Amino acid sequence: MIQLKGVNKYFYQGEPREVHALRDIDLTIEKGEFSVISGTSGCGKTTLLNAIGVLDSISDGEIILDGKEIANLSAEAKTEIRLHEIGFVFQAYNLVPVLTAEENIGLIMRMQGFDDAQISQRVREIATLLQIDDKLDSLPNLLSGGQQQRVAVARAVASKPKIILADEPTANLDSSNSKALMNMMQTLNEKEGVTILFASHDNYVVESVRRIIRLDDGALVT
Repeated sequence: MIQLKGVNKYFYQGEPREVHALRDIDLTIEKGEFSVISGTSGCGKTTLLNAIGVLDSISDGEIILDGKEIANLSAEAKTEIRLHEIGFVFQAYNLVPVLTAEENIGLIMRMQGFDDAQISQRVREIATLLQIDDKLDSLPNLLSGGQQQRVAVARAVASKPKIILADEPTANLDSSNSKALMNMMQTLNEKEGVTILFASHDNYVVESVRRIIRLDDGALVT
């Protein structure tokens, strides 16, 4: 489904400082995976996730999604890839504060051109699965951290992307909410068939997935 070939990423912090953030990454993510990129802080987890999601550029190499090279597309083409094929769940939730939970969940679908009836049906379907169907009229500031993260997950899943990328999704949650979130994401993986790739050093996340992809100083650990 997603294949990385010889991916490198350099950050330049003024002469002569150069940071080799990703080192010759060769990686394949198959359809339906429930996996985590794991490693110590600063090892390159978020950098790798952002590269896969074409949020950041790479210095060299290839990233192939369903047979199509996406890393070297134009900015406009990358935006289309992110809108239609990749869902994102961020540590900070990134909900729109003036929109209700229902409006936040349906936001990507609305940007994709779905009509109101399609959006409403899908939002309620996924909200019920994530147990937030009674919170759809609430603004984000009236929701707990766990509820906000579920809304963020629902937004990512609602438009049925090919893959969901989740960057430290449990970082701001207590252990109870972390467990609940992971259980729900596993249910989404199984019932919706969506591929989910985490970046996390949370032990609970690491213990919950079926595959662990370990990074150390920007390189895959085999």
